[in-house]
Amino acid sequence: MSRPIPARASLKLPIVLIVALFFLWGVANNLNDVLISHFKGLFSLGDFGAGLVQSAFYLGYFCLAIPAALFMRSFGYRAAVLLGLGLYGLGALLFWPAASALSYPAFLAALFIIASGLAFLETSANPLIARLGSAETASRRLNFAQAFNPLGSITGVLIGRAFILSDNATLDRASAAAAVQIPYLCIGIGVLVWALFIRLAPFPDIATRPDVEDGVGAASDFAWLLRSPRFLIGVLAQFFYVGAQVGVWSFLIRYVETALPGTPATQAAGYLTASLIVFMIGRFAGAALMGRIRPLPLLSMFATIAALLCLIASIVGGMPGVLALVASSFFMSILYPTIFAEAVDGLGARTKAGSALLVMAIVGGAVFPAVMGLVSDASGSIVRAMIVPAGCFVVVLAFGLFHLRRPA
Repeated sequence: MSRPIPARASLKLPIVLIVALFFLWGVANNLNDVLISHFKGLFSLGDFGAGLVQSAFYLGYFCLAIPAALFMRSFGYRAAVLLGLGLYGLGALLFWPAASALSYPAFLAALFIIASGLAFLETSANPLIARLGSAETASRRLNFAQAFNPLGSITGVLIGRAFILSDNATLDRASAAAAVQIPYLCIGIGVLVWALFIRLAPFPDIATRPDVEDGVGAASDFAWLLRSPRFLIGVLAQFFYVGAQVGVWSFLIRYVETALPGTPATQAAGYLTASLIVFMIGRFAGAALMGRIRPLPLLSMFATIAALLCLIASIVGGMPGVLALVASSFFMSILYPTIFAEAVDGLGARTKAGSALLVMAIVGGAVFPAVMGLVSDASGSIVRAMIVPAGCFVVVLAFGLFHLRRPA
């Protein structure tokens, strides 16, 4: 029996409120790239210690992905969104006492809470957007909503560049720590106000009732998926891809400062902004190319080029290395959604369980920045650490070739 489609007029406000969530989690994700550079100086950290920012953050995704899906099944999409926004707002507000205490572990705990909230948002917002309207236009709505994610990412870097990073080396530790308080206070309050809007706005029944019929699946679904080589290599590819993307963006400011000595931190952050713009352009270009080239061959081509660009960055350095890293963002653009779509293709009733496991694979963003930090500390240069994402993209290439030979 098909679900009833609410009147078009009644959906406009809910769609606007939920689409904005894609922007909000983009802001949080890429503010971390600025925090790594900021905390490295503030707490006199090595690259491994600074990389723990992403480890704490993406560990939240790993730990909360399945609980978020179970919560959504029991209490509905909107309840999951509200809990996610509440955790996001709480984590942002905790930056104030963490800065006052000059405590790096407290900052990491706050980031874990923010990411826990984002796990709820990402698990619930994607399927909710798909359900707010007809099934025929679900993909169009989801692509429209996803376009706001890189806009949020760019905004996050611009906020960090304007209010957190400083080229004044004479700032004392208390002043440097206080630089994060106002931006995160504003973000926390804004997120909680948005939660209030969503709570008070009229949503259709599909968003508020428990989702038992379309839940994350039974334990037997997860057991079946863990025995499926085709699906598992998809999870592995997502793990390595997210690790590569997060690693490149996390250390891009550091890379620029090393490869181009004397470059101020605020100017180095401009290259990160450029990378995010290139990434957004790549998404539109990739979508257009998929009208001519099948997704898996295009993914394999993009993964190969991204691996070569990171290899160039790790060997050459200097301005060519910086430009290679910026260019690599273009070729990262289609990898995450293509891996996701190909991995769940043909899963049928097991799709929700598969989606939860693929969201858990985001934990690669916790692992590989730390690995890159270890390589950097051991070699004495963040430039050499770019060999790590180059290897990650080779794994994505292997996924593309494997799935080409074993279609769903």
